[in-house]
Amino acid sequence: MTVAPDLDDPATDPFAVAESAARTLAARTGVAHHDVALVLGSGWGGAADLLGETVAELPATEVPGFSAPAVVGHTGTLRSVRYQAADGTTRHALVLGARTHFYEGLGVRRVAHGVRTAAAAGASTLVLTNGCGGIDPSWGPGTPVLISDHINLTGASPLEGATFVDLTDLYSSRLRALAREVDAELAEGVYVQFRGPQYETPAEVEMARRMGGHLVGMSTALEAVAARQAGLEILGVSLVTNHAAGVTGERLSHAEVLAAGAAAGPRISALLAQVIRRI
Repeated sequence: MTVAPDLDDPATDPFAVAESAARTLAARTGVAHHDVALVLGSGWGGAADLLGETVAELPATEVPGFSAPAVVGHTGTLRSVRYQAADGTTRHALVLGARTHFYEGLGVRRVAHGVRTAAAAGASTLVLTNGCGGIDPSWGPGTPVLISDHINLTGASPLEGATFVDLTDLYSSRLRALAREVDAELAEGVYVQFRGPQYETPAEVEMARRMGGHLVGMSTALEAVAARQAGLEILGVSLVTNHAAGVTGERLSHAEVLAAGAAAGPRISALLAQVIRRI
């Protein structure tokens, strides 16, 4: 039996592990090529069901390099979904339900592994979603916001060595325009990734606002950088699940995040499914 390369071994090429994972996915799902990949954060899980037919689903831990999710609200599975695009063609989406967050302490390679696997599986487009805190007080819980750019405050990068990657238009303006064809009222803003797992302090939120941020959270930015390195076109969409610390003075809790995601789920999932069909 062939032994998969160890993602945590510094001597191992992380792209080799992604290739191994993609081969496993092809063998287990029967789908040789995926067109688009989705990372569905808090509140966004229903989009896969609305998009099309699930042709295969397997535990992420059975695929090289993937870990079981540590956060309630993430499924821990990888799904292949067959759907009909707006142009009438049949396509396949790879749904990555096993997001690894940087605060889990498993290393940035694990954070980036899902999107690298998506690229190795043939995807040319990546849709990154998350639940986040909103700095703009007019964006109440349940508001979807297109990500126009990000600020990475984790102190880390998925790039290794002297690897220089242009991040201009990291979050595709073309894909944001497609999203607005579905909902012309969609707002957009700059996402600020903190390391977590603690929520941001009011002072940190104010710092993010002064730096030009509109949304705060603990995911997405590192994945987006890895996706750009892998050549993927990226659409980022946040769901405001709560006002960020200090905006209203209310305390924050993960239960609040889950509740807001559940309440907004049907509406934002339908929106996302419509957008994906246009890509």
